[in-house]
Amino acid sequence: MFIVMIGPPGVGKGTQCKRLVNQLGIPHVSTGDMLREARKSVSHGEDLLAHMDRGRLVSDEVVTELVERRLELPDCQNGCLFDGFPRTIQQAETLDKILGKHGKSVGLAIEMSGDDKLLVQRMLKRAAEEQRPDDTVETLTRRLEIYQRETVPVAKYYEERGLLCQVSGIGTPDEVSLTIRQQIRDNGGKYRENSS
Repeated sequence: MFIVMIGPPGVGKGTQCKRLVNQLGIPHVSTGDMLREARKSVSHGEDLLAHMDRGRLVSDEVVTELVERRLELPDCQNGCLFDGFPRTIQQAETLDKILGKHGKSVGLAIEMSGDDKLLVQRMLKRAAEEQRPDDTVETLTRRLEIYQRETVPVAKYYEERGLLCQVSGIGTPDEVSLTIRQQIRDNGGKYRENSS
């Protein structure tokens, strides 16, 4: 099952995806992780560094190329958890085409929500713990603004297709995880319980 996780920066998408990997038996495809890795390379480094350090979205072409390459790997054949992609309507439409070429499609989109002030606090704490140079108050505020403008319409895109469910990202990781797992069960996901 291909599941899209939607939500503002800091809402806990990555945390929840990591919890779901073993339970669902599908990989976590994080564009944030892929971009941080790719910006170290010669081919993309300068462009990615400039955009990410200003809190801007990287071009659809670059992100889509990274995702398409990732989906070609064997572990994604039965699905994956998309974290940070698609972030725009264009990316959502492109993802449909990429999956459609292989007779596959997005099965569920989960929109996580949270208060902006709390999310900035979470992200600043994470930035200090994980030494993320792209996470500053200015870039985080900008990323939240971009999320509202560019990514909130993606949730509507999936809602119009009957694929969206909404979950609050506020609560303990266990509480949020329980709600997400229930949504996956309720929405026809092939859920494999591997952990207690």
